[in-house]
Amino acid sequence: MAEEAEKKKKIWESLEVGSVVKGIVRRLADFGAFVDIGGVDGLVHVTDLSWGRVKHPSDVVSVGQEIDVKILNIDPERERISLSYKQTQPRPWTVAGEKYPVGSVVEGKVVRITTFGAFVELEPGLDGLVHISQCALTRIAKVEDAVNVGDIVRVKVLDVNTEAKRISLSIREVLEDEALDSVSDEGEYAIDDIPGEEEAPVEE
Repeated sequence: MAEEAEKKKKIWESLEVGSVVKGIVRRLADFGAFVDIGGVDGLVHVTDLSWGRVKHPSDVVSVGQEIDVKILNIDPERERISLSYKQTQPRPWTVAGEKYPVGSVVEGKVVRITTFGAFVELEPGLDGLVHISQCALTRIAKVEDAVNVGDIVRVKVLDVNTEAKRISLSIREVLEDEALDSVSDEGEYAIDDIPGEEEAPVEE
């Protein structure tokens, strides 16, 4: 027992606030995840699991998973260690411009609807706005005429402002692009389907 206590003491002495260590998720609770960091358990509170909203820790980590965690606080007397998983990940907004360049088309989930548009979650902690004028091909009276909360939508990135933490998105431009593609595809098939026309000169 004395040997065990000495071993535990050394582990506690080796821990340093601010350092990043490897750990294994041992147990999940509604309020967070317990992570074994070399023989002692620390808690990653649900608010420190992700930069985005988390309903339950199982949405982010699973039991047995090895993760990097940052030590936030150490209380040897109460044998409590506070850890953060999200602080080992880049803040979504710092890399938003690189991950979502203007003109790119990405998928997201509609998480909130207002009178002026729909907020689409591109990843946890990163929402973009589809203005009501960009929700559909035709003019709509209200956003719900085009999309509803929970819908998975394809959006085109119109603008990224990392300082203001704003991303402008468009569903309309994706629909317009798809409509143009289908028209050009039909045109190609129409020409290909005419026998003996492959070599025909194209009239200006």
